[in-house]
Amino acid sequence: MMKRTFKMSAVALVLGAGAILSAPVAMAQSAPVICPGYEKGKTTLVGERTGKKVQKAFEFYNQDLVDDALNVLYEIDPSDDFDKAYVQRFIGNLLASQEGQGGKALGYLVQSVEPRVLNDIEHSQTLKLLGDLSMQEEKYTDAIKWYGKWMDFTCKTDADVYTRLAQAYYESKQLDKMVEPADKAIALYEEPNKNPYVLKLTSYYERKMYPETVAVAEDLVRTFPEEGTWWSRLGFFYLLVEDYKKGLSTFELAYNQGYLEKENEIKTLAQLYQTNGMPYRAAKLLEKHMKDGLVKNDADMLANIANAYHQAKNFSQAAGLYAQAAQKSSDPEHYRKQGTLLMIAEDYKGAIKALENALERGADDPEKIHFSLMEANFYAGDFKAAYKHVLEAKKDRSLRRNAAAWEPYIKEKAKNRGINI
Repeated sequence: MMKRTFKMSAVALVLGAGAILSAPVAMAQSAPVICPGYEKGKTTLVGERTGKKVQKAFEFYNQDLVDDALNVLYEIDPSDDFDKAYVQRFIGNLLASQEGQGGKALGYLVQSVEPRVLNDIEHSQTLKLLGDLSMQEEKYTDAIKWYGKWMDFTCKTDADVYTRLAQAYYESKQLDKMVEPADKAIALYEEPNKNPYVLKLTSYYERKMYPETVAVAEDLVRTFPEEGTWWSRLGFFYLLVEDYKKGLSTFELAYNQGYLEKENEIKTLAQLYQTNGMPYRAAKLLEKHMKDGLVKNDADMLANIANAYHQAKNFSQAAGLYAQAAQKSSDPEHYRKQGTLLMIAEDYKGAIKALENALERGADDPEKIHFSLMEANFYAGDFKAAYKHVLEAKKDRSLRRNAAAWEPYIKEKAKNRGINI
């Protein structure tokens, strides 16, 4: 028995996953199950003259001398229809075993089945081989045709064939036709096989049928719970249908089982914590994995963690992280946020320094920063500086009224302290 494995193209998912299928091709298989009402034909043998040459080809083949076997077969010119079909089938099978000869093999095999003179077993095997070779040669509509003929002839229901049919429909862009054969394959496999699930999921996903996509992903997680990739993908699919609570619980379960191994997965879990009102957990998660190197230690990440601490009302921690982000980026906005948070934490001297850094680095809306500096200096007791900044803040129309209200208050406080401004 000779065997060959055909590489199928992968099913592409938005999340990187795919189904890689392989098709074993053999010269001898079990007898077909002939459909009800079909009258089995008599078994036909090759003629004596053709038989001698076929026997010689077999001898070469058994010595792994495939080219020599083919040369013998090419020289045969039988007049009998069965002999001709038998030889063509033999040539096609041998060519199928050789790299790069799939297209040529298809030609011979098609000629061998078209007259419908082969014995039932040989005819059945050849129809199946034509389907497999058509898949290999990326002739997907032909593969669908030949697999259909094989099933019509044998009345067999085969999980692998249904899986390949679903793949062929995918490759030929007939996405709506993928689900039925995928479902049949899922039902027929004795041991669960993820390929038809992936094909079914792909059909729904690429047609933007997201609730159906979620249902298949749930089946994948239930059926293959040890495969961590499906946990995170299910979590992402929940986000597509805006079910953030299920998304969080799925990502959290995946994380607790050690299945989240990518930066974007950790960041998504952190985002879900924030979306579901748990910013402190988001901050701690990102901080932990920034330290262990899974999440980048850059200005953007530091600012993200700072923002989460800010939401959690941990103002000093948030300010400290914005300071680290500012050191890496020199972004005036990071300094501004640091300064604002230090004011909330009543660290006015620290706030003044951070806000001045923001101004020096060309922050947008400088008058707003002057207004913040006015407040910080006022509460720090530096009324002269506060007055200087309130004058600058008044230059902004949106701040003018508020700044004007502060101006006499600053003067009064300074006067009470004996300070001339």
